[in-house]
Amino acid sequence: MVAGAVIGATIADLHNQRRETVEGGRTIYTEPDRIIIRDPGGQAYVRGNDLYRFRYGARDIRTDTVGSETRTVVVRPDGSEVITVVGADGRLLRRIRRDARGQEIVIIDNSYRDPRAVGGFYVDVPPPVVSIPYDRYIVSAEDASPDVIYATMQAPPVQRIDRRYSLDEIRYSPNVRMQMPSIDVNTINFETGSWTIPPDQAARLQVIADGLNQAIQRNPREVFLIEGHTDAVGNEVDNLSLSDRRAQSAAELLTQQFGVPAENLTSQGYGEQYLKEQTQGPSLINRRVTIRRITPLLNGGTASLPPPPPGTAPPR
Repeated sequence: MVAGAVIGATIADLHNQRRETVEGGRTIYTEPDRIIIRDPGGQAYVRGNDLYRFRYGARDIRTDTVGSETRTVVVRPDGSEVITVVGADGRLLRRIRRDARGQEIVIIDNSYRDPRAVGGFYVDVPPPVVSIPYDRYIVSAEDASPDVIYATMQAPPVQRIDRRYSLDEIRYSPNVRMQMPSIDVNTINFETGSWTIPPDQAARLQVIADGLNQAIQRNPREVFLIEGHTDAVGNEVDNLSLSDRRAQSAAELLTQQFGVPAENLTSQGYGEQYLKEQTQGPSLINRRVTIRRITPLLNGGTASLPPPPPGTAPPR
């Protein structure tokens, strides 16, 4: 299977499947497997459903609704389970891995809200102060050695994390995410309008996958955010959908071809918001995915510990 070949090969194939509605001043664009929301202030973001990634190789899948929560349990051939809990609005609340002996690890608790959190999911914090070399803060996969890739997969935040962040706060707050070093996966290239990773490029993810698997073996609670980006060609809605699909294509390929546990990966598209090359024209550099370790952000800087229970302040 070619990674990314989910619903047509290009973003143009989705135009007839997209529906536009207005609710409470927000414009909502609904596609078969994700929604794009534009707030009254003009800010737009995309929210996808990554449950399909967990179906690969599953022995059984169960879905139950309890109150306003929906729990999907994916049973793997070895008897282990991945439990995904979503709210009534489709937003991820928790992701749990239960081994064959019944022992559970909470990997993501997106239901937790730090007592210091205010407002919505956007966190207005200053840009981080970065004191490490630029090429170790934003690592080029094409130029970096496997040792540097692996070191970045375990690198600490560039500054002290002062509180615990929810997954949504991390997804939608650039200055929160930027507290962690990242790896630009510039070893794979996307064609304009496409989220397909060609088979001849898939092998280039081997070093990335090795680093991820080593880090997850060292700490099974690690979480990595795969970020999708586009160039500035096309409209905002198309680019948000396209970038989200690129991120999920990379996540899917890392799991299916290289065995990276799906539950330790999450993805988010950012469209044309963060251009690496400042141009409004076609740009191969801007059509990319980036990988960032976010475990310390989720756990308040105590990355090797389980998430504290709701209402508990992170250790200081």
